[in-house]
Amino acid sequence: SGVQIADELQRSGRQVYLSVGAHDRPPRAYRNRDFCWWLGVLGEWDQAAMKPGREHVTIAVSGAHGGKTIDFRELAQQGMTLVGLTQAFDGNVARFQANLVENLARGDENYLALLDAADAYIERNGLDLPVEPQARRVFPDAECIKNPILELDLAKAGITSIIWATGFAVDYSWLKVDAFDAAGKPQHQRGVASESGIYFLGLPWQSRRGSSFIWGVWHDAKYVADHIAIQRQYLEYREAAPVAHPSPVLA
Repeated sequence: SGVQIADELQRSGRQVYLSVGAHDRPPRAYRNRDFCWWLGVLGEWDQAAMKPGREHVTIAVSGAHGGKTIDFRELAQQGMTLVGLTQAFDGNVARFQANLVENLARGDENYLALLDAADAYIERNGLDLPVEPQARRVFPDAECIKNPILELDLAKAGITSIIWATGFAVDYSWLKVDAFDAAGKPQHQRGVASESGIYFLGLPWQSRRGSSFIWGVWHDAKYVADHIAIQRQYLEYREAAPVAHPSPVLA
């Protein structure tokens, strides 16, 4: 959301500074297919385990203006000032981590890897999809990338508004059940909570990468529904009627 908001503010004529963290940067669409389709056929939504160090990596993609691929270098060329991940504040001064170039490079690496995988999939399966050479266009680095800002006096820079686009946190304090760990996170097995009768859906990485997305949650919904149905069948269990054995005949 952060980059989409920044883009919209930039289009309205405002001077925008964008703090860039770690991210995946898939193409919004490539060779006539949406990125959700590509991540699906390439098995990305079905990844069962998060790769180490990727816990806070988000997807940089926009649905604005019909959907578009996010290119941070293009935004910088259009006048947006990119900075690294926000680290701290001291009065009016904001400090940023020296990781802007690294974050951009890793995002580009993810982007190009998906294009390569998509091209290979098309060739391997003999699909007739239009080529898209412009997708590999690289914008030159703007000054803010060549010499990243590590410290900024917000008052002197004329910054009067800060928009935090840091996602959201969950709060289950209203749910008075014994189904959470010490950190307040659900204790569950594929959505089946540690306390009987409690179930969860839509959790990040509940069973796969796609679990928290509308196109992936159905896997977990089916699993939970099947579990509930099976448990109900157990409750319907009835003992079989005792078998009557004929009495022995005495001569």
